[in-house]
Amino acid sequence: MNCIDIALLPGISPIDLKNLKSLGINTNLALLQWSIDRQKQEELAQKMGVNLKNILKWIALADLSRLESVGNQYCGLILHSGILSCRQLSQVSVPKLHQQILRLQVATLGRKDLCPPLPLVKTWVKEAGQLGIRN
Repeated sequence: MNCIDIALLPGISPIDLKNLKSLGINTNLALLQWSIDRQKQEELAQKMGVNLKNILKWIALADLSRLESVGNQYCGLILHSGILSCRQLSQVSVPKLHQQILRLQVATLGRKDLCPPLPLVKTWVKEAGQLGIRN
């Protein structure tokens, strides 16, 4: 399981990062401790003074980033492709996900050459499935 500094997750503002760290949340795995149930998620949102949607997004990024082949490099891309968790990633069709990511890359960046190759997407899905077996 990939443990990364919370500062490496995309889309967390410097102020929110500081607040997370002040609560002892320094890694993606530490943030996942708040994903156990809705009450804990709401508690974190209240402590930080942020919208629950932000907490849920950060938890999704933290979950996806724990895959070695995904890390902080691809977790945002996968999330923006509609995948919210490793569990969901483990059940997705590799060709469909690859196609969705390709469409996203073309729509947002105008470049399909930046799309991760199909074998890498397959690795993500396989690794997500293996994570489910271990946990």
